[in-house]
Amino acid sequence: MGMTITEKILEAHTDKKDLKPGDIIKVSVDVALANDITAPIAIKEFEKGGFRSVFDPGKIIFVLDHFTPNKDIASAMQCKLVRDFARKYEIKNCFEGGAVGVEHALLPEKGLVLPGDLVIGADSHTCTYGGLGAFATGVGSTDLAAVMITGQTWLKVPETMKFIFGGILQPWVGGKDLILYLIGDIGVDGGLYKALEIGGPAIEALDVSGRLTMANMAIEAGAKAGIIAADSITEAYVKPRAVRPYTLYASDGNAVYTTLREYDCANIEPQVACPHLPENTKGISEVGEIMLDQVVIGSCTNGRIEDLRIAAVVMQGKKVANGLRCIILPATPAIFLEAEHEGLIKIFLESGAIIGPPTCGPCLGGHMGILAEGERALSTTNRNFVGRMGHPKSEVYLAGPAVAAASAITGKISSPTEVIQ
Repeated sequence: MGMTITEKILEAHTDKKDLKPGDIIKVSVDVALANDITAPIAIKEFEKGGFRSVFDPGKIIFVLDHFTPNKDIASAMQCKLVRDFARKYEIKNCFEGGAVGVEHALLPEKGLVLPGDLVIGADSHTCTYGGLGAFATGVGSTDLAAVMITGQTWLKVPETMKFIFGGILQPWVGGKDLILYLIGDIGVDGGLYKALEIGGPAIEALDVSGRLTMANMAIEAGAKAGIIAADSITEAYVKPRAVRPYTLYASDGNAVYTTLREYDCANIEPQVACPHLPENTKGISEVGEIMLDQVVIGSCTNGRIEDLRIAAVVMQGKKVANGLRCIILPATPAIFLEAEHEGLIKIFLESGAIIGPPTCGPCLGGHMGILAEGERALSTTNRNFVGRMGHPKSEVYLAGPAVAAASAITGKISSPTEVIQ
């Protein structure tokens, strides 16, 4: 029987052979990741056990990105706890201050996660790295503490669902629209503890940024992981960045899938997820007139340079609608610098947008974009649950950068075709 990419990666990281879905296996971890919210819990559990060393200081990564810069005393203390632990145990990859970026944009950029890796992170959107052909999944902070000690964790081998995207993308449609369409099709629990393997001609033509976006939101379908086979496009991105060797895996032709779904991209227009679930998706032509108070462009989902370029094309020479706050957050310092070099920051500032530092901030309702009662936001982030970005009586809509930028100009949810003729 053939094997999927997921099964091949898991087999390469465990002593057990002839894996099959449902097997419980102990795996060795290539990267263990946590942030300023989840790392302190793991650290406290580590210290409670009286351990005196981590399994490998080169494989543990801390990214202090959720409350950057620190928004209050409590967040400052959390960051100090992580910083002190990293110094004590000589963990070199502890990103803070001017070096910090949104973790799931920063690690690929730095070449710290690679094709064929097994990545465990105390953050649900760790599945982002599947866009590079890695098996990456989120765990709780106490599970991460165990990984920090042993370098290993237990996993159940997931079944795999296969999704094939064919045809040519419509104008302004990208990875965010494709994954919202997929989630709208199967629902927020449609991939529960499954690996979502995404492929097809449209995906093979998609850039790495779009692939990372799609893998990022696999968790919004309840999936254990999202994964896209690494290819020449992946290698062109990874090769100049990689800090160590990597392996490209592909599923066998006779691999077994629980589900096989095919989509024609000619039928997929820009998508919007309406409150209060990512599955509540509509094509932009079906949304109707929804007035907005805020637009956010950024996050681990859509804060990369490719996203900012799209937003700048839509916003150039135009003004943000009166009474609307448009917040733009480049996901890493390098992305910010490139956006400045290309003149994108100037375009955004001249349009009346607010430019902030790399941070998760508003995505989780942390800071730098909290919604008041009754307010509506359109965001390029990944979740629109009740109270996700602030008041429980606010509303969050999700979309890609093109729709977000157009909506910032019109003051209502809009297609880019409404502002670019």
